[in-house]
Amino acid sequence: MQKLAAFLIAILVSTITLAADLQAGRDYIVIEPPLQGTKGKIEVVEFFSYACPHCRDFHPHISRWAAKLPKDVSFRRIPVSFDRTPWARLARIFYALELTGDLAKLDTAVFVALHDERVNFNSDEAVVAWAAKKGGDGKKFADTLTSFAIESKVKRGDQDAIAARIQGVPALVIDGRYLMVNDAAGQNALMDGELLKAADRMIAKARLDRKSK
Repeated sequence: MQKLAAFLIAILVSTITLAADLQAGRDYIVIEPPLQGTKGKIEVVEFFSYACPHCRDFHPHISRWAAKLPKDVSFRRIPVSFDRTPWARLARIFYALELTGDLAKLDTAVFVALHDERVNFNSDEAVVAWAAKKGGDGKKFADTLTSFAIESKVKRGDQDAIAARIQGVPALVIDGRYLMVNDAAGQNALMDGELLKAADRMIAKARLDRKSK
C-alpha cells in the first residue's frame, strides 16, 4: 500500500509540475464562455484548413499524437473558412468525407492534391470528380457535399472559431476553455513538437481543474 501511495503521489506531483509552467496570455488564452465539447471528456479541438500549408505539414504530427491520447481525452477537428468561399468549399469536403466514411482514406489525399499535385478545387463538380477518381462513391459524395447538413456544419464550425477567437490555423483548443497560443503558426513550434508538448501540459491542467471542482 505504501508503494502504491508513493506512486500515486509521484504521478500527482508530476502532473502539477507539468501544468504549473503554463501562463495565461503567454501560453494560452482563456475562452469565455467555453465551447461545448464531448461530455465527460477533455476535448482537444484542432481548427484547420486544407488550404493552409502549415496545417498540411502539421497533419501527420498531430495525427500520431492524437492516436496516443489517454482515454479521458477526445480529439476533434474543425475546418474553418474565415469567410473565404474557396475555404468554405474545403470545409465542406472535410465534412462530406467524414459523413460518407471516406475521411480516413482521403483526408491526407486532399492535402496532397492541393499542395503537391496542384489540383484545382474551384467547383463542386471538380471536387466530386476528384473524389470519384480516388475511389469514393461519386453520387453519394456529391449529394452529401451540397446537403443542408454540411452547410450547417460549416456554419457551426465558423461560429466556434469566432467564439474561440481563432485568428490563424492550425490552432488548438483544450477542454473548450483554453486556446493555445501559437504565434503565426510558426514552423518551429509545429515541427519540433513544442505546440503539442504545451497541449500535453494543458491537458494535465484541465484534468486538475476538473478534479478540484
